Amino acid sequence: MRSGMLQHLKDNNRAWAARKVSVDPGFFSRLEHQQAPEYLWIGCSDSRVPANEIVGLDPGEMFVHRNVANLAPPQDANYLSVLQFAVDVLKVKHILVVGHYGCGGVSAAVGGKRLGLVDHWLHPIREVSHDHRHELEAIPNQNDRLDRLCELSVIRQVRNVASDLFVQDAWARGQSIQVHGWVYSIADGLITDLGATISGLEDLG
Repeated sequence: MRSGMLQHLKDNNRAWAARKVSVDPGFFSRLEHQQAPEYLWIGCSDSRVPANEIVGLDPGEMFVHRNVANLAPPQDANYLSVLQFAVDVLKVKHILVVGHYGCGGVSAAVGGKRLGLVDHWLHPIREVSHDHRHELEAIPNQNDRLDRLCELSVIRQVRNVASDLFVQDAWARGQSIQVHGWVYSIADGLITDLGATISGLEDLG
């Protein structure tokens, strides 16, 4: 690969690093020796949803896991590894499951077209759609229906996270962890809290 390729990204990197140091000379030396985030963000891979930026946090302040359609499937080793590290090693206090309106993954899950491997990944969203089909069918506008499915999927993922043994074992030993469900709007940059927070086994019902 030629050294000049993607030079604009390398230039951007140097400018960003210089800005950080000009405001806070010790920024990178602190980052180098410490990672103590209070938050785990489980969000969508969508390039329009930058986790740290949305909530105004610097590098080092949030542990981030992203995948297509912000799923928390109990059989996925990648997600589970991130979850265990966040809970057992970093001792995060808040786990944020963050979907977004207009999610292409949610739309693809119920769109009826074959897309390949991602169809298997998105199967949990089809299950949510089936479980809530009466509510969803009562929404006349297609975009509104998909947005509601985004919300329902986030709520299901919150329950998946809270049902995981890593989280439940942490609660059993007295560790304070809250699992939250949010949806981000690309249209205005604002987050909606879905009121689906689970703070312990008693909230699972």
